[in-house]
Amino acid sequence: MSDWVMWSVFIAVGLGTFVMRVSFIELYGRWRMPPLLNRALVYVPASVLAALVLPAVVYPNGHGDFTIANPQIPAAILAALVAWKTRNTLLTLGVGMVVLWGLRWVVG
Repeated sequence: MSDWVMWSVFIAVGLGTFVMRVSFIELYGRWRMPPLLNRALVYVPASVLAALVLPAVVYPNGHGDFTIANPQIPAAILAALVAWKTRNTLLTLGVGMVVLWGLRWVVG
């Protein structure tokens, strides 16, 4: 691939990304969004966080093999239960870390 083509692709992708982001910012105040879309957008932050965290929990060290002996999975499950029941962020983090450290200490 020549330098000219590569720079053209970089510029086109950059402009496309810029136009997509600006369109949401500029058009959000001018157009009325349907109530169904507004309700759906409430769940975007949680789903993005789950998409970022889940691979790190299930596939530690970036390996593509799923192992049951992974101590991060039970720690994440217990932390999720604490978060669901208490809605307390600090308690969730504390429980998750204590369980993870405890399982790593027991497993060795």
